[in-house]
Amino acid sequence: MPFLVFLIVISFSFYVFYKVKYVRSRMPMERKMLNGKSSVALGLFVALFGLNQFFMFSTVTTYIIGGIFILLGCLSAWNGYRIYRHHVPYAIKEAEEAIK
Repeated sequence: MPFLVFLIVISFSFYVFYKVKYVRSRMPMERKMLNGKSSVALGLFVALFGLNQFFMFSTVTTYIIGGIFILLGCLSAWNGYRIYRHHVPYAIKEAEEAIK
């Protein structure tokens, strides 16, 4: 499915983008926030990759491995979202203190 391939490429691009921002950042809370964002993007990448496998092949092994990829990707994305949501207020406070 071309649409899933497009989403896979976009999510992997966001993962690379956030990892580059993570490496370039010097503020610790901003780094943790960016790490959460990159975890969400990587989780979406893995989940979409597993979903795409369902449409490409139709074997029992593919369904098992694809299901594992979807499960791990969703768990990683959820955990990354929780990390991001937790660190956003601290990153905002850290940025405001850096301006002063």
